[in-house]
Amino acid sequence: MAPSPIKQSVMGWCFKPMDAITLARHAKDIGLVAIEGISVSDYPAVKELGLEISLVGSHGFKDGPIDPQNHAMVEATLRESIDTAVRFGAPSVITFTGMRTPGISDQAAMKNCVDCWKRIVPYAESKGIVLVLEHLNSVDDSHPMKGHPGYFGDDIHRCVDLIKAVDSRNFRLLFDIYHVQIMHGDLIRHVRLYHEFVGHYHTAGNPGRGELDFTQEINYPAVVREIRKTGFDGYLAQEFIPTGEDPVASLKQAYEICRI
Repeated sequence: MAPSPIKQSVMGWCFKPMDAITLARHAKDIGLVAIEGISVSDYPAVKELGLEISLVGSHGFKDGPIDPQNHAMVEATLRESIDTAVRFGAPSVITFTGMRTPGISDQAAMKNCVDCWKRIVPYAESKGIVLVLEHLNSVDDSHPMKGHPGYFGDDIHRCVDLIKAVDSRNFRLLFDIYHVQIMHGDLIRHVRLYHEFVGHYHTAGNPGRGELDFTQEINYPAVVREIRKTGFDGYLAQEFIPTGEDPVASLKQAYEICRI
């Protein structure tokens, strides 16, 4: 069987209670080439299996640079994550805006975020690591990981404006197809519009953040074909929450749908 033309990864948290090493073994057997969203302590074993680490975590989506009180923590955490990425050969580290904070206007929030990231980006540049800003939906309040009401970076256009303001090839967009579908729709147009700013992609079916099957509304083959047309050479990570009895079968199905 031919490998996937686009590099596919899997997000570890979605498949709990399956442990990271078991998931990594299944992912490798299916044909995925990387994993993310797992404990750093599991990185060595995953690398031994022959999988890459596609993305390193950092400060989380709640407490971000939107609030200056978080800046010291955000910068220290990102610096540590950049070092981890270098140590394990990962290309990227994730970052977030954080949640809206009472008393901080949108204009001030933008400036706070940019000021913070501009202080850490030179370190990322010096290490050859890309920071990727994730756009999240603020609509779905049914589950703590299906949506994030109050998240400042819930508008993809605002996220791109932030990326432009930081002005570094080492600061890119994490285009989460599921979240963009909820907030904006028109996925292929947004891929075409912003592909030059994208450093990483995430998937999931909508509604519900379930499998990439034919019961949900996103036409993944068409979206992935468009991503490939842009020349994207990074990772597309499967970040859906399995709903069926066999999560490994769900992962294999998602891999095959995107293996075009």
